[in-house]
This record gives sequence, structure tokens and C-alpha cells, in this order.
Amino acid sequence: MGTGSCISRPVAGILTTAAIIIILIFLVVLSPQKSRADNWENDKLNSTDSPQYYSTKDYDTLEDYNTFSDEEPEFFEVYNEKDPHTDLHLHTDKPGLWKSYRLPGTLSPQYYNITMWPRLFRNIYGMYIFTGHSGVAFTCVKETGLILIHSNKLNYTLTPEGHHAKLTGLEGAEAPAIKKTWLEVETQYLVIQLSETLQVGSTYWLYMEFQGELADDLRGFYRTEYVEDGVKKIIATTRMEPTDARKAFPCFDEPAMKAVFHVTLIHPFSTVALSNGMKIGTEIITPRYQRLLQTKFQPTEKMSTYLVAFVVSNFAYIRTRTKSDVLIRVWARRQALVDGHGEYARSITGHILDYFQNYYNSTYPMPKSDQIALPDFSAGAMENWGLITYRETALLYDPKTSSNEDKEHVAIIIAHELAHMWFGNLVTMKWWNDLWLNEGFATYVSYLGVDDVQPTWNIKDLMVLNVIHDAFEADALSFSHPLSLPEEQVNTPEKISALFDTITYSKGGAVLRMLSEFLSEPVFARGLSAYLKQFAYGNTVYTDLWGKLQEVVDADPEVNLPVTISEIMNRWILQMGFPVVTIDTRTGNITQNHFLSDADSKPSRSSPYNYEWFVPISWMKNGTLMDRYWLLEKNATHDPMKTDNEWLLANVNVSGFYRVNYDPQNWQRLLSQLSTDHSVIPVLNRAQIVDDAFNLAKANIINISVALRTTSYLSEEREYQPWKSATKNLNNLFDKFRRTIVNENIQKYLRSKVQPLFYYFKNITDDWTKFPSRLADQYNLDNAISLACSAGLEDCVNLTTEWYRLWMENPDKNSINPSMRRTVYCNGIAAGGVDEWLFAWKMYFTSSSAAEKERLQYALSCTRYNEILNLYLNYTLKSSVIPKDQAASIICHIADNEVGRPLAWNFIRANWMIIFNELGEKAFMSSVYCGTKRLFSGIELLMLHLFKFNISKAGIEPAVKMVDLVIMFTENNMSWMAKHSGEVMSWLQEELA
Repeated sequence: MGTGSCISRPVAGILTTAAIIIILIFLVVLSPQKSRADNWENDKLNSTDSPQYYSTKDYDTLEDYNTFSDEEPEFFEVYNEKDPHTDLHLHTDKPGLWKSYRLPGTLSPQYYNITMWPRLFRNIYGMYIFTGHSGVAFTCVKETGLILIHSNKLNYTLTPEGHHAKLTGLEGAEAPAIKKTWLEVETQYLVIQLSETLQVGSTYWLYMEFQGELADDLRGFYRTEYVEDGVKKIIATTRMEPTDARKAFPCFDEPAMKAVFHVTLIHPFSTVALSNGMKIGTEIITPRYQRLLQTKFQPTEKMSTYLVAFVVSNFAYIRTRTKSDVLIRVWARRQALVDGHGEYARSITGHILDYFQNYYNSTYPMPKSDQIALPDFSAGAMENWGLITYRETALLYDPKTSSNEDKEHVAIIIAHELAHMWFGNLVTMKWWNDLWLNEGFATYVSYLGVDDVQPTWNIKDLMVLNVIHDAFEADALSFSHPLSLPEEQVNTPEKISALFDTITYSKGGAVLRMLSEFLSEPVFARGLSAYLKQFAYGNTVYTDLWGKLQEVVDADPEVNLPVTISEIMNRWILQMGFPVVTIDTRTGNITQNHFLSDADSKPSRSSPYNYEWFVPISWMKNGTLMDRYWLLEKNATHDPMKTDNEWLLANVNVSGFYRVNYDPQNWQRLLSQLSTDHSVIPVLNRAQIVDDAFNLAKANIINISVALRTTSYLSEEREYQPWKSATKNLNNLFDKFRRTIVNENIQKYLRSKVQPLFYYFKNITDDWTKFPSRLADQYNLDNAISLACSAGLEDCVNLTTEWYRLWMENPDKNSINPSMRRTVYCNGIAAGGVDEWLFAWKMYFTSSSAAEKERLQYALSCTRYNEILNLYLNYTLKSSVIPKDQAASIICHIADNEVGRPLAWNFIRANWMIIFNELGEKAFMSSVYCGTKRLFSGIELLMLHLFKFNISKAGIEPAVKMVDLVIMFTENNMSWMAKHSGEVMSWLQEELA
């Protein structure tokens, strides 16, 4: 579940020069080809400028279509015209509208006709390109003499008049002449100035021909590659969200600019073309004596540009149908489907889709739902309506090599994307500042969908560890942000992309789960259904949702709220952070305060509610559940919470998004209960007591010794959630002491707690010959082995190294349970040498399973040899060896290795510009964070400041902010160590005495 290292005891010895030579001979490294954006193939895709959705049945070649000119096209290079002649603007338009990142709202698109032709081979300049033409019908809603349409990194074929586009009227309208056109690079517009104004209510047709690079940058219309049967295959695919549809074709690229899309794809024989709509037909065409296929698709539903998708590949598919007769297809590499890797996705997709149709009480409006697994994809998946794209590991499941964690991951991702078919696709946020409406809902209800299809997993309980704990960590920072921001604060593509973060996804899901808990799930679902029904195919803001939920609440006499939903929930979405609720059982007094993990920090922004929340407090006393209490002010008194001999527990099952602190006496009573009979306390709260205590100690609210005492009972604990919470928090704490004399006592303490759990699983698995049936037990078995080996438990180290040795002796027969392979591989490599590493490297390249390859990628980072780790780091910059979308995760894995941590940091400092330019901003930010999050010394802090200086000179503002964040973390770590290291050392000595 996490990315913690599984490294066991150090391995003595020095890697010889000969061993390094062996590795270099063994590895075949192909130098990646670089593209040049200033060279384009001189090739024209001729097309029609008719606004009708045409058929090619009467044409033998594309040359028969009407075009701007019969001559070879000029290619208008992208440039930023310094003087756009602002004197040309008409009186109805403000000068310089093209300098704003937001469309002026004067035009409303109705439908697009888009034809795209990706070249799946290099041209004479060594580039992959695509050519295309598109037309958009739009209605003028406010008088204007200016057309702004988004365009990024597209080159245009000029009209005979020298313009980038052609404008005609529809339905009797007369189009004014185009006076001037240019590309505004910074704000990503094609700007079209007209000689006269467009008329309000009239509809027009704007037609353009263009080409772009089919780059491997994982954005817009891009290419990805894979090898099958020794042959390299090229895929042309898309990732438009949030602002990259404009990189594929000119469009009004804002979520509220919904339209219908008619898509045509031109592609080679032996390939298949896919898009959002169902295929209408495929015909043979012969442009310039080439025999190609042209596939047309049914028009889409009315939707946003970021949901448009098209793919050209050699993939195959398997299919099924839902109970409601929706066609489900799973597309992937042919061998992956032959090996059965798509069967699990096929078996659950239709069931989950039907569940959501019932849950939302809303019919899925399209005839098909394609799921396609791509070798390179920048996100886990993307919810394109009718054609959902996935990273391979998010869709494919190999029953022979994939773990149950892989299976859970696939199920959650599929459910998340299918949930978007309603929240996001059918009803869309008006602007990106309310992205949480899309992603928060999909995060929450994905667990409901998986629970329906896999009821024995108890998956809803795992949401606390997987989602809510992540949200707590991110939202406790002083520079967090509200779920919903003012529109004007989210205007540039960079600021929009920055919102795709833990707050939006995890906190969004957490507060919606809380809302569902205090309304009840049936009331919540009825409100969602009413919301979807009223706003179908439209755009909304969060107040629209509150309004529909309030209508349902008002009609249900069994729901009693102290104030309106709006008054409650606005405090959770319009201010960042969350409260820590402190209950004093001596007096019954309850207080709330904004929880910040750094006690000395101040919030980076003001709050409209003065950082106070309306808090639904679920609680129990000595195991008896009590009536919910609403905390509506900063301080209150609730007499039933007053007690001097019974333990009190608040936030039962973590139903609310807040932390809880108690008076010292109640902490003592809870710790005593954990030691005597922990089963009386709900399992989720046992995990939460640990997590709350460690984070309260981090914030200097309680003593670290109290937090450490919450782990004392663990030798008796057998459930996964408390152990996972404890492992994470103990590792975070003890990481600070790894390079100190305290490390030996840390290892002893961890061994003393995990040893009973290790032997418990040895017993119930009949000496490791069986596997637990419960999902939580399967996870905890792996957790026990991972922690026991990292703590140096000899029986664990011997066990995992023996399993790995047996696999090396018989590579074709891997008897290691797939759910334990990640841990076993890591420990086998950590305890071994060159041979163990080379074996894993070979198996990585021979495996056809995406999940197995991902495990091996991680395990390869576990070696203790500096030279091998440095080689592995260097390969992350060679896309012919390590796919671009996986490079950052490898850097992070190496940084999690105690030996690899300084190597990763040195590598990042030496190659940061290459990482930024070649792997992209997201990979760069991830790599910097992973490489620097465990720095604790003064010299490391100095190196951070020097690093910041270097990237500041390059003007990479997001990276500068990231390094500022890491500098703050490092300073906090140093300050915390200075204050509390003595207390930790004393407590460990007493505990081990």
C-alpha cells in the first residue's frame, strides 16, 4: 500500500569493478530519440469546410474535398506577436481580451466536426506528427467583433487571404470578413479579429486546418510505444484534462463550453480507431496514393472538451454487456488479453456501472463504455465519456502474478472513473475552482461501487487509511487550500493543474463521506439523484448541490440538522484545514482549534469563518454509542461527556473529518483499555487513536511519550488497520533517528512488537503454506513480513531470502504468492548482491504483466550497493529503458532506501533541468519531494538553499515553491529533534529495560 522500503540487514562487501562491467554488459540501453519542434513534415490534410457531418462514400481520396487552396500549404509557425494592433478592436470589445486566460463568454459552441490523421512513423525530419482539420459551429451570445479560440502548439495552414481560419454563416447568417488573425502564445489563443461584429443569436462556422507534433509528452494528442513479438508498436492517444484539448485541435477549451463532437480518424490498415462515440463505419481512402482507413463515430453527448478522446492502436478487445444493455469492451495489448489480464476488468465494469445507475437513479446515456489500457499514461486513468483511458496497472489484472492489492487498485480505479460518468461528465463543474465536485465525489462513491461488487472485502473501512489519513496529512499544512477557491484565483493552466492534488481528491471524498454519514446514505443518494436530474448536460457550482440536498432534507422529517446544509458544509469547503476537537472529560468542556502540524506556523490565508467549523461529533462511552452532538462554536459544554471513571471515545469509525484530543486522564483510560482488551474499541478507532496521537505530538499538543504508548499494545493486535497506522507513524518518527545511536533501540522495539504478529501468521498459514482468506489479513501478512524483515528479525530475513533463491533457481516457476512478492523481492535483493539484482532486472524485461513489472521496478531499488543504485537512477532518464511515466516513481523508491536516499538527492541536484524538461513538471515535483522529504541536518538544509538558488535562476516558479516547502519541513524536523529526541530515547530505554 505504501512506498516504504523493505530493506533488511546490511550486506557486507564492496562491489567490484568487474561486477559493474557485468551489469553494463547485461543491460541493453537504447538512446532515446529527441524531437525537434521546429521541423514539420510538409504534408497537407485536405478537408471540407462544410459544417455538415459528411460521409466519404462518394470520394476516393481526401484530395476531392474542398479546401482553402489547391497549392501546397504554408505553415504558420507559432509565435507571440509583440504588437497585436490593439487599435483594430471594435467598440463592443475591451482591448487586449486575448491577454486574459478566460474566454470572454461572447460565443457558445454547439458542435464540432473533427478529423485527425496521426502518422505512426517518423517523417523525413525524424518527427512523429498529426494533421487535422476541424470546424466548430458557435452561436454569438454577446455582440463582439473578436473570436478567441484556444490553440496550443498547433501550426496552421493559411487561407489564400493569409488567415488561420475561415468563417462562414449558418442558417442564413452572414459572416463578417476576417481582418486579422494571430496566435497569442502566452494565453494559448488563436485570435481572429473581424471587420464587423457578429450578431447576437446568429450561428457561424469556423474552419481550420492544422498540424502538431505527436510527441511522447503524455499530453493532448500524443504517442506511446510498446514492444510486442519483438516489434515496436506506436499508439496515438489522448489526455486532454485539464487544458490540453487545445493542443490537439482548436477549441473553446473551458468546462462550461459544452458541445457535441463529431469525430473522424484516419489511420493505417491493421490498426483500429476508437473515440467517445460508437463507430459508424470504416472505409478505405487513398490520399496521395496511400491506402488508409477512415473511421467515423457517432456524435457524442453534449460534453466538455477535456472529455474528448481518440486512440489509434493495434489493440484487441474483449466484451460483455450490462444488464441495461450497455456494451462494455476492454482494450489492451493482444498478448495481455490472450493471457487473461483483461478478464477481471470485464467481469466488474458492467456490474459497477449498473450499481451507479441504480445509486444515482440515472441512466447511463451512451451505448458503450470502452476501457483501454495504455503503456504510458500520466495519470491512473481518465474518465473520457465512452472511452476511458487507463495506465496498464490500473486496468489489467493477471491472476497468476498480480496481488490482491493490485486487484483492489484496479477495482477502485474502474469505479472512480465510472462514477465520473455522472459526476463530472453528465454534470460538470462550471470552472476548475470547483474541481472537488468531480474528484471528491468519484473518490467517495468509488468505495461504494467496489463494496457492491466485492462485498467480502469490507473496502469502505479501508477508505480511512487510503483516503482520509492522506487528507489529514496534506490539510494540516499551513499553506493548504480550501476545496473551493474563488474563480479568479484559478485562471492559468498551471494553477488549474495544481488543483489535482490530495486536497481535491482525498479531502473532497472525506468531507462528502462525512456529509453522507450525518444525513444517512439513502437521503444523500436521493439528493444526488435530484441534483443530476436538474442539471444534466449542464454546469454547476457547489451551491447547486447544497440546494438540492436541502430540498430532500426538508422533505424528510427524520433528518434533524441544527442549521442548513449550506451553513454546515461551507465551513468545510471554503476554508482550508480542519479542527482538532479537545474533550475534557473532567468538565464536559469541548473546544475546537484549527489543527496545524507545525505548531509554530500560521495559516497562509485568512478564513471567512475564522477557522471554526460546525462539527458532527459521534461518540461512545465505555463502548456504548451515544447520541450525536453538534459543536457549533469554538467552546461548548456537554454534560453527558463528563466522567471520571469511564473512557470516552469521539469520532466513532472516523465518520468526521477532524482529529480528537482528550484530557490526560481520558488518554490514560484509553491506553489502559487498549492494553487490557483492545477489541472493545472499534478497529478503525484503534487505528485513529494511533494516528491522532502521533500527529498531536508532532504539533506539540501532547507529549511524544503518549503517542508512543499507543503502540505498546501492538504485540496483541492482529488487525490490519491499526498495524498499518502504527507502521506509518513509527517509520515517520524513527526515520529521524536512523543515523543516530538510537537506531539500535528502535530496531529492538520494532522487533518486540512485530515478532508475535509474524509468528501468528506463520501459525495460521500452516508454516507459510496457505494464504489467509480475508483481504485485511492478506494485507497484514505482507505488512508483518515487511516490518519484521526491516527490523532485522532473523527468521523473516532467512524466509524471504530463501523464497527468492528458490525462484532464481527455477525462474519459470515462481511459487511466491503474488500478494507477498513486492516485499519478498525487495528483501531478497537487499540481502543479496549483483546476481540477485541482475536476475530481477532480467525478469523485469521478460515479464508481460504490468503489475509484476511494477513490483520488480520497486524491488530493484532495494539493493544496498551504491553503484547499482546510481546506474538505476541514470536509466530513469532513458525512455528506451524506463517509460517516462514510471521514472519519477523509481526515483522515489530509491529515495525511500536508506542507502539510496543521498544518491537520489545528488542525482536530482545534478539532473534537475533534464528531469523537468524530459519527464515533465509533475515528475519533477514528485522527484524533488521524494528526494528531500527526509533531510534532518544543517548541511542538508544548506544544500536545499543552494538548490533553490539554482532553480530560481531558471525561473521555474512551481519548483521554487516546492523547495520552499521542503526547506520548511527540514527546519521543522530539525527543531522537533532538538526538542524531543531526548524524550524519545528515554522512553525507548525504559520500554526495553
